[in-house]
Amino acid sequence: MTAAEAPVLFGTAGRAAHITLNRPRAINALDHEMVRRIDAALTAWEHDPAVETVVVSGAGERGLCAGGDIRAVHDDARDGDGSAAAAFWRDEYRLNARIARYPKPYVALMDGIVMGGGVGVSAHGSVRVVTERSRVAMPETGIGFVPDVGGTYLLGLAPGELGTHLALTGAQIGAGDALLCGLADHYVPSAALPGLVADLADLPVHDALARHVQPPPQGELAARREWIDACYAAGTVEEIVRRLLGHGDPAAKEAAETLLTKSPTSLKVTLAALRRARRLGPLERVLDQEYRVSCACLRSPDLVEGIRAQVIDKDRDPHWSPRTLAEVSDADVEAFFAPLGDRELGLAAGAGSDGEVAW
Repeated sequence: MTAAEAPVLFGTAGRAAHITLNRPRAINALDHEMVRRIDAALTAWEHDPAVETVVVSGAGERGLCAGGDIRAVHDDARDGDGSAAAAFWRDEYRLNARIARYPKPYVALMDGIVMGGGVGVSAHGSVRVVTERSRVAMPETGIGFVPDVGGTYLLGLAPGELGTHLALTGAQIGAGDALLCGLADHYVPSAALPGLVADLADLPVHDALARHVQPPPQGELAARREWIDACYAAGTVEEIVRRLLGHGDPAAKEAAETLLTKSPTSLKVTLAALRRARRLGPLERVLDQEYRVSCACLRSPDLVEGIRAQVIDKDRDPHWSPRTLAEVSDADVEAFFAPLGDRELGLAAGAGSDGEVAW
């Protein structure tokens, strides 16, 4: 493998260090090796006085990152003992927490597709830039999984019940809605990104941004807040679906129909995880919870089946088990949150200060 073929490229330009996710044919999907390399680079740059800013971007034209390497997770859950997937998540979630606490400006260029693990390596950063091409989503319920990489933390902080809507439906949002939901900070047209990157080599982040930030395009969610907040405030997924179907807005009915295509188990566990995340406090505690849930998903038939249907065979016809929401009991949901004993992620135990970054 040549340096240019490496799955992550690293370099510096002036005062800025650069991380470029470099698997463009896979829309830069993250694997374990990439996570470890990024973490090592962040360690080196944290202690390098010549590096004042870290910039993360994706190679190719399609996006920053489409998520984690779920084919590998599928194969480990189906044919292995799940230990490889659990080890990947352990390091990935630790990286997510590290990004959130990084002591230098961490500028994420969220151009194009930014989903799942891509959200994890960008939306926890201190400077998050979206463009007119941004498509941001946590689509895990469609593959029999649950939003992770701190996704339940981020979506739990979104206004009203917008985060619940995004977590359950897996809906993709553009720049305006990413800003509304707190998943991004600034809008820069994609054509201006090269200029922003060039200026970050010479200028403090604030001054570089001032040259390129523009008012964002209008999103769609603000106009839908009334029915989203009313319907998703319900205590159960069944009641959420009932309210959506009965509301009268065609978009609400469409959301209900979308929910009914997702894994019933994933929907119920996701709702519980999101509600609990809002009460847990710091990101580290939420990541500890997500690790429990993710490891439990490895034992659920829906994860293997969901990835098979969406990514392996691409027949888009998953056969969920249980098949309906009514068949998923409270005890079934509670099992996903069971303590892991000596296998816990344990981030909360080692968390430091509030992690404010001054720059």
